[in-house]
Amino acid sequence: MAAAKTETIRTAYLEGRSIDALARDRGVSRGAIRTAVADLLPEHTADERDVLAPEQPVTLDMPGKVADFLRSADLEPAERAALDQGATVRRCQGYTLRMTAVPAVHRQLLDRCQPLDGGQGLPAVPAQRKARREYENRVNAHEAPA
Repeated sequence: MAAAKTETIRTAYLEGRSIDALARDRGVSRGAIRTAVADLLPEHTADERDVLAPEQPVTLDMPGKVADFLRSADLEPAERAALDQGATVRRCQGYTLRMTAVPAVHRQLLDRCQPLDGGQGLPAVPAQRKARREYENRVNAHEAPA
């Protein structure tokens, strides 16, 4: 298609003419019209590589000291559901909560247990701080590029 024709088609499309109507008027295929206006249609030209895949749930072990702290915190419904559906695994004197959730929920839960590190006027308990660090390492290890 000539550059002058392409510009008139693009102008008509921007004025509201449909691709079918433009193809009928010009006696060309709809594919030719789509090619001429392709950069004006970013939502129609996205291919599978441009679409983000939804996050897949992952299973991580959360130390019991972190789980106990989070159970008493004010959580979002998705965070609360993930915590409630976790399976308790007994470990020596304590336990581990094996929970499955999307990485964003694990990250939110990790952010909510920051007070276990101390600060904000709260005393730091070494065992709780270590438990939070262990959970942080597990979350970060999962997010690291392969």
